Amino acid sequence: MGEQVHNRLAMVRAERKVSRQSLAEAVGAHYQTIGYIERGQYNPSLDLALKIATFFGLPVEALFSLEPFRPLADQVYGRNQ
Repeated sequence: MGEQVHNRLAMVRAERKVSRQSLAEAVGAHYQTIGYIERGQYNPSLDLALKIATFFGLPVEALFSLEPFRPLADQVYGRNQ
């Protein structure tokens, strides 16, 4: 595997109350693949990343990044800028 792709998939999925199974069915993937992506054990293909972003109505960069995401509390409250 090449460079790790960081993601906020588990957080967004939980926030929206979407199961791994439901997301997997909606994007044409296996539910275990969703778990592997969430744990950073598998980098999604560009196609899959775009399908996931479209499912949630978010830009792909809101879910996936080559750089680690800053904690949301830091972004919301302006810490560690």
